[in-house]
Amino acid sequence: MNVKHINQTELSERWQISARTLERWRKEGIGPVYLKMHGRVTYREEDILAYEGGCLRKSTSEYADDGDLA
Repeated sequence: MNVKHINQTELSERWQISARTLERWRKEGIGPVYLKMHGRVTYREEDILAYEGGCLRKSTSEYADDGDLA
């Protein structure tokens, strides 16, 4: 099993948000689940992709489903 992990800096660059925003989100329970081991925070790529998928929208009032992505 080969699981890719990315750190807070990499995720903040990917989403073009500040690392501080990710820190606040973790405190407030917002955003993707994360791992914290020995004081280091990382995110599994599969969890990031799942979170991004859950944020897909067709309009401001309608979520997109997987069938809409084809």
